[in-house]
Amino acid sequence: MAPLRVEQYVVGSVQTNCYFAINDETKEVLIVDPGARADRLAEIIEKEQLRPAAILLTHGHFDHAGAAAELAGRFQIEIYAQEQERETLENPALNLSGWEGREAAYQADHYLKDEQEMDLAGFHIRVLHTPGHTVGGCCYLFPYQNVLFSGDTLFHMSVGRTDFPKGSAAQLIRAIKEKLMALPDTITVYPGHDEITTIGTERMYNPYL
Repeated sequence: MAPLRVEQYVVGSVQTNCYFAINDETKEVLIVDPGARADRLAEIIEKEQLRPAAILLTHGHFDHAGAAAELAGRFQIEIYAQEQERETLENPALNLSGWEGREAAYQADHYLKDEQEMDLAGFHIRVLHTPGHTVGGCCYLFPYQNVLFSGDTLFHMSVGRTDFPKGSAAQLIRAIKEKLMALPDTITVYPGHDEITTIGTERMYNPYL
């Protein structure tokens, strides 16, 4: 089982958590939700002599996907997202990039199915489709390391907003209850904003659940 070390970097105008999921044995790194500051993130990667393997997007909003293409090009790596998120990525009206004053379209190289399993950077990863914040929002579960990257699906004592285009509160709560609350209490949750939590903490104290 590869050792997983997570580094957290807060980037962009809405304080998005970008995570580096690092395999300390190989120095490979998966970049989760690089929403902004590609230059800063690349500088850290090079300083730590990490080996970028892929970019994982939990969803297609600008504050999570904005720097993905620049990093992918710089390090010659590919971008992964859930298959139902293509429209959100590509449509500025859905990815909210206009909030930054300039509309943009994003893309992924691989579109993943719900419950798809894959191996990247020495880690086994399970894709959990959790719609509601966006149509193709997803979480990435590292089952052997007890880690979940939850994007804007589940937060510490809260859940993702559903008042954006194509959002659905009913879908979001159902996805959290069916997909995430089925996981062990010991899973550490790394959300797209704010502080780290656990499944057990959210099961017990999250007022939305």
